[in-house]
Amino acid sequence: MDDQHDLSRPRGLHGVDHRIVSALRACGADPRVAGAARALSWAGEHGAVWVATGLTGAVVDRPRRTAWLRGTALTAGAHATSSLVKRVVRRPRPAHVEPLVGTVGRHSFPSSHATSAAAAAVAFGALGARAVPPLAAAVCVSRLVAGVHYPSDVAAGAALGALAARLGARWMTGGPA
Repeated sequence: MDDQHDLSRPRGLHGVDHRIVSALRACGADPRVAGAARALSWAGEHGAVWVATGLTGAVVDRPRRTAWLRGTALTAGAHATSSLVKRVVRRPRPAHVEPLVGTVGRHSFPSSHATSAAAAAVAFGALGARAVPPLAAAVCVSRLVAGVHYPSDVAAGAALGALAARLGARWMTGGPA
């Protein structure tokens, strides 16, 4: 490899991020995978699937209605926090791959989809919603396959969401905050 080529290749964590998103975005060449990534990305936009899940839980599980509503509030709050962090960090989205989906903004760190997904997985998982954690993981992966986030964006978003839900767990279940 010559020096000129070596200078244009990202190194370190950024290089790993580039290579992983390139490999996962390539999976989106399969129309079925692309369709699933698009559907999951759409469902996770603004945490919509998680708000719907929480509100449905509140209607169906009346004895724990307050916990479901508080879990929904924690999830929405985590999403909003992620959006604020994104405005401070201002990391651009991957430009080296063609995205499968449009995005609301041009910044990628942290992934707000991953933040709300992880918050919902922790909050609603604690209420016994066993389908939420695997769906949350699928939403996170969809952002990589769609080519709109780096793995570190998704990891940071997931950590932020899980932490927010964990910190609010006592409040969610009726204990002091």
